Amino acid sequence: MNEIDEILLVDDEASVGEVVSLYLKREGFQVRVARDGRQALAEIERRKPTLVILDLMLPQIDGLEIMRRLRLDYKSDVPVIMLTARRQETDRIYGLELGADDYVTKPFSPAELVARVKAVLRRVKGGAVVAGKEQKKLAFTHLSIDPVTRLVLVRGDSIELTATEFNLLYFLGSHPRQVFSRDQLLENVWGFSEYVDPSTVTVHIRRLREKVEENPSQPRYLLTVWGVGYKFEPGE
Repeated sequence: MNEIDEILLVDDEASVGEVVSLYLKREGFQVRVARDGRQALAEIERRKPTLVILDLMLPQIDGLEIMRRLRLDYKSDVPVIMLTARRQETDRIYGLELGADDYVTKPFSPAELVARVKAVLRRVKGGAVVAGKEQKKLAFTHLSIDPVTRLVLVRGDSIELTATEFNLLYFLGSHPRQVFSRDQLLENVWGFSEYVDPSTVTVHIRRLREKVEENPSQPRYLLTVWGVGYKFEPGE
């Protein structure tokens, strides 16, 4: 983190905006606040933030539509942490499928949210987390992963991944055939597992399969080990 890190907080509750802004500023972040979806999109177009904290329940344009526009229309890779209510499980999963990096469930601890912000920014800025291994380019049949340029080629074509998707793919590819539980992947890729729904990993694996695998329903690289977790199969 440095002094130019700027967080865009999108929430229509004034009390949430005030408290979260205070905690973020204490940690050295600059903070902009948007109270509705239209203002949020305008702020993003005006100047790209380092990270967006996005409430799903918003006036004008809801958070899921903002996520969709960011990832599909604007092709933006800005990291996003969603704020969701406990009853919004379906929306939460859909938001992750659209490319959100993480979520925090309301009511939440502002200190926990700040910790999540720092963790996401570490993933974005620090590259893939591969403990004890040199970060080198990985090459497999029809798939290459470069941690320096963060470029992924599938059958010769580059694909767009979010920071978390890239880190998850690189971590698994760096440990071929090794099986990891969802909690282990949360610890190694997300940087923490406490308070995080393990289904977050499931959604990211599904998104990666859609982008990397020729046939996502019959994956070649990203395999499920039933009752245990996931592994990367390098092939020949």
